[in-house]
Amino acid sequence: MAERPNLVLAMSPDILDLVLPAPLRTRLDELTHAHPVPLTDWNDPATQDLLAGAELLFTGWGCPPIDAALLARAPRLAAVIHAAGTVKGHVRPEVWQRGITVSSAADANAIPVIEYTLATVWLAARRSLGAAADYRTGRYPDFQQRRGADGAVVGVIGASRIGRGVIAGLLAAAADFRVLLADPYVSAAEAAELGAELVDFDDLCAGSDIVTVHAPDLPETHHLLDARRLRLLRDGAAVINTARGRLIDTEALTRECAAARIDAYLDVTEPEPLPAGHPLHTLPNVLLTPHIAGCQGTEVRRLGAYAVDEVHRWVHGEPLQGTVQADDLARIA
Repeated sequence: MAERPNLVLAMSPDILDLVLPAPLRTRLDELTHAHPVPLTDWNDPATQDLLAGAELLFTGWGCPPIDAALLARAPRLAAVIHAAGTVKGHVRPEVWQRGITVSSAADANAIPVIEYTLATVWLAARRSLGAAADYRTGRYPDFQQRRGADGAVVGVIGASRIGRGVIAGLLAAAADFRVLLADPYVSAAEAAELGAELVDFDDLCAGSDIVTVHAPDLPETHHLLDARRLRLLRDGAAVINTARGRLIDTEALTRECAAARIDAYLDVTEPEPLPAGHPLHTLPNVLLTPHIAGCQGTEVRRLGAYAVDEVHRWVHGEPLQGTVQADDLARIA
């Protein structure tokens, strides 16, 4: 192997040990000359020599923007390896313009979101929130009157990496789910290959028992589920959102849930966090969780492991698996 490249860490110090526990840190040190202290301020005079020699940036949550000013200080920079999901918050277009390779661990972060969503689909299919509310009041429905998952229609909004993983998980399940898909970038033939039926957004809302949202947060997807589309949902339907809160009109959703017409399972909201006292906190047919679907706690090491594997591939001249192109920014989360 050629001489080890210089690597600079750029993330919040308080997450460093979660992202890079000792075995991963040892691997990274074997592959590169890695500075032991993560940077959070490009303007610190003490960092200038580090940046001048940096060939790799290993980034995470808390990384400052990688913009033209930083690139001027890092003339040797060749790759940015992000040990988290989206790079839209910190990697600026000039990075790609200079020909720098960008990689993200979004694939690794997608796995727990897929698993979380699938678990929530089962809760929704069984009308678990309503059953729990009834149980608290002493009502215990007859076994034959309970709802199961077999035959439920699940509408997936967005054939993202997470949306595709959810579709695959639904089709692999013992339950006989029917899957609808709405995504303007997917053809009917491609949807069929995934095992789903391509429909438009309105038909998906009207035809689904459960709607699960996996589209990116873009100007054109703001309030994709607005008041009109939420009214299209059949009585007793459920909405799951593990994507971004801005995709759903919160106040319109609140009205539908307050009327006990639909259920909601929300890991994200608009705004986030939802203010104390908001009606969604107390409605019995709403489950709110604080953005926990992605990697949490000890799971964060998965992101670090993915990113270290990318460093290994880059050092050995192998193709990266998490490459992000400039053109991807308009369509990714």
